[in-house]
Amino acid sequence: MDLKSSKKIGKKQQRVISSDMPYKLREIIQDTWPQLFILNKIQNNKKDMSFKVYSKSGCPYCSKIEAVLKLAELQHVVYKLDENFTKEEFYSKFGKGSTFPQVIVDGEQESKLGGCVETIQYLKSKQLV
Repeated sequence: MDLKSSKKIGKKQQRVISSDMPYKLREIIQDTWPQLFILNKIQNNKKDMSFKVYSKSGCPYCSKIEAVLKLAELQHVVYKLDENFTKEEFYSKFGKGSTFPQVIVDGEQESKLGGCVETIQYLKSKQLV
């Protein structure tokens, strides 16, 4: 039985503890290297999520959230004002007076996160950044 499996992330390769390994060995490794278990959990969370960013050109907060999602290697799609949607469509989806960016997370169900600050808080709470 293979006690360690490899997952390729970008150009890096990293070892992850398998959930089917014998209990005692798993417990010993978890006590010795807990970060491997946390890392495995984070990688599984990333697979289940994708983000939609409603953005506009020249918006510094839009650029920041796009950069954070890219650096965190999270799946995301960026929609630009006047290229992918109109201002009226934006307001009908997010409400009159909404600001840019607006971020939606697709997981088990679609959830509106809000702007840059709210999205960063969400990513931190899920240990994705």
